[in-house]
Order: sequence, then structure tokens, then C-alpha cells
Amino acid sequence: MRWLLVKVCLAVTAMVVVAFAVPLGLVVKELARDRAFSNAERQAAAIGPALAITTDRVQLERALASTQAGADGRMALRVPATAGSAPVEIGKHRSSNAAMDAASSRGRASTVGVRGGYALLQPNAVSSGTVAVVEVYVPDSDITRGVATAWIVLAAVGIGLIVGSVAIADRLGTRMVRPAGRLANAANALGRGDLGVRVSEAGPSELRSVAVAFNAMADQVVQLLANERELAADLSHRLRTPLTVLRLNAASLGNGPVAEQTREAVAQLEREVDTIIRTAREQQIAAPVVAGCDAAEVIRERMAFWSALAEDQGREARTAGVDRPVRVPVARGELAAALDAMLGNVFRHTPEGTAFSVDMHNGEDAVIVLVSDAGTGIKDPAAALRRGQGDGGPGSTGLGLDIVRRVAESTGGDIAIGHSVLGGAEVRVWLALRPGSGDSGRGHRVPRRRRRTGQKAGASGLHH
Repeated sequence: MRWLLVKVCLAVTAMVVVAFAVPLGLVVKELARDRAFSNAERQAAAIGPALAITTDRVQLERALASTQAGADGRMALRVPATAGSAPVEIGKHRSSNAAMDAASSRGRASTVGVRGGYALLQPNAVSSGTVAVVEVYVPDSDITRGVATAWIVLAAVGIGLIVGSVAIADRLGTRMVRPAGRLANAANALGRGDLGVRVSEAGPSELRSVAVAFNAMADQVVQLLANERELAADLSHRLRTPLTVLRLNAASLGNGPVAEQTREAVAQLEREVDTIIRTAREQQIAAPVVAGCDAAEVIRERMAFWSALAEDQGREARTAGVDRPVRVPVARGELAAALDAMLGNVFRHTPEGTAFSVDMHNGEDAVIVLVSDAGTGIKDPAAALRRGQGDGGPGSTGLGLDIVRRVAESTGGDIAIGHSVLGGAEVRVWLALRPGSGDSGRGHRVPRRRRRTGQKAGASGLHH
């Protein structure tokens, strides 16, 4: 998909560049040609006043030399003979006599091709009553002056547009393909038996819908397997009672081949039932699976829960990053308990009127939940984390951080305490999305200037 998008953008941009650059280049070429001939016409018109006054050779040579074309040797003049004067030929003629005669007879300027360029033939009436012809040589270099530079600039702009479109297309393609790749990897992991794998609901709306459907399917698979294991264990336990009756009845059959075979069959059946029960228990212990929950929804719910008390105490409560679903491999009740523990510490250890916020940052490997306040902070964060339970005094964390730590470590994540941008304490909780990705969360840098929703947590009743 990525390379297909790049190829489509490349083809479309190339066609657009060709459609605009080629006509523009031709226009530039035509403008250069018109400019060269217009300049030649101005040079030829500069001789007109002198021809109208005199046909003296010396005066006409001075008039030609005063022009740029005449000084460069690119202008010539032919004055036909009259009854009282000889013909005058000044400069080097590049056009034929026939072309000059034709221009004189037509009485208007014309252009003829000559070696190395073109010749502009401009007829002018002279004082003797005849028609003189002024020839201005226009070399090919004047006609194409600036055209090559214009073509190079147009080519550079076209190449730049093509490269830019390819880069943008590749960037967009990467953003589209990356969620699809994560979805494919998650599907492969689920097929290998990793029932805890989930997909972050990011990317285009279509891929987000697919991610939501995949996560719902994975939750359903987990629930079905759990129900199957419980059903197998339950049925096996139910079989114990009739098996006990069969074993007692077999024991009362006395001796004989039939009685012995019956007792062996009952014993074999009892062993099989024990095996089924033991296998079901081992699977439940060896492969505990947490269906997970939507962290954004849980945060919104708990902030709404605490908002009534926050409003009573004059606290400003804000949230950020909870506008989209973000699934984490934590049970809903456990995540809610961890949030309640952190928010409870804010209310318990900061004075009334102290603002607080809950931010969530969703990465590829981990989700970071930050609970910040504008209080005095925790003087010794390391000690607060080390002792795990407080004494109820200022800065004490009690058992709350133990709950939060267990939730974070259950995913392979971690917890840290620092200083918040609000001026007080900040508790950061890394929830790893995949096993082994929690270590990378320690080096994850959270932007210090965060976009906040600016939305106060909605009010609701506080019930216990």
C-alpha cells in the first residue's frame, strides 16, 4: 500500500509538472524571441530620422555607429541610387538583394533567415524620395538568451515538486501502513496463542474501526476460553459423585473376572477425570489472561467520580489525551483502583483549592498516565517509593502507591515520582502494551508543555 501510494503520487505529480512546465517553457522561448526582434526593430527605427534628413554617407555612418547594433557590426544600410546620387551601401549585408528588394517593394518590415540567425529588414523613406532598407542582424544567441536558464529553473522546480510529493506520499503511506502492520503482527501473535495482545486504536478511521473490532474479538476469544476451562472443570467435578457411587458398587461385586474388569474400568475413568481437572487448573494458572480495558474511558469515569469533591474544595481538575480510546492490558477494576489511589493522595495531602490534572500519552509500546498537582510536592520521591507505605504525614503515600505499582508491574511497566509542571508532585505510571516493552518506558520523554483539553472534569455525585 505504501509503495502504491508513492507510485500514484509520483505519476500524478509528474503529469502535472509536464502539463505546466512544457507550455511555460515554450512561452518563455517565445517571449525571448519577441524580445530579440523588438529590440532589433527599435535599433532600425533609430536610423529613420537620419534617413529622412540626409543621404550623405558620412552622416549615415555616424547614425549607424550611434546605435548598439551598428556599433557591434550587426546593422547595414542600403540606399538606392537616384538621378543625382549614387547608391549608398553601409555595413555588412547578410540577406540577399532579392530579400531586400522585396522588403522595399512591400513597404513593411520583414524577417528572413540567414546564417547564424535572422535579419530584420526595415524599409524607410529617404529625403530623395526613394525607399532605403535598414538591415539588423539578430543572432540565434539573442533569440535563445535566458531560455536555457528558464528551462533549468523549471526542471529544478518540477523535480523538487516530484521529490516533495514522493516524500509526503511516503510519509502518509507510513502512517497508514504502520497501524496495518501492528494489526497484522497482533493477529499473528493471537494466532500463536498470545491472548493478551491488543492493538492500539490509532491511524485512519477505517483502521481504527478494524482495531476496535480486533480487540473486541480478542476479548471474546479470551472469555470463550475461560468459559470453556470453567465448564471443563465444572463438568469434571460433577462426574466425581457418580464415579464414587460406581466405585463403591464395583467394590461390592465380589470376586471374578467381570467384577475385576468393572473395577479397572471405574479406576481408569476416575484417572481420566482427575487428569481433566488437573489440566484445566494448570491452564488457568499457567496462562492467566487479562482482557484489558479502555484507559481513556476509565480516566473519564474516575475524574467524573472525583469532580464533585473537587468542586466542593475549589479545585480545578483537568484531563488531557483521553478523547480517543486507548486499550491497556489491565483489568478495568484494577486500573480504576490505581487511579482512585493516586487521586485520593492528591485530595489527602494537598490543601483545598489545589489544582490537579490527569494526562495520558499513548505510545507504540506503552501508555503513560500522569497524575499532577499544584501542591508542595514530595520532598523525597525515592523514599516514598522505597518504603511503600506512609505514616499518614505530609508527603506520605500510604498503600496507594503499592496498588499503583502492582498494576504497572503486572504489565511489565513501572512507576516514578517527579515534579509536575503545575509545581507540585507528578506520579508517572508506565503501562506496557507488550511484554518486554516496559523497560523502554523509563527512557520515554514526556513533553513538558502538554496540550490540555482545557475541559474541567464533569461533575457527578461522590458515592462510597
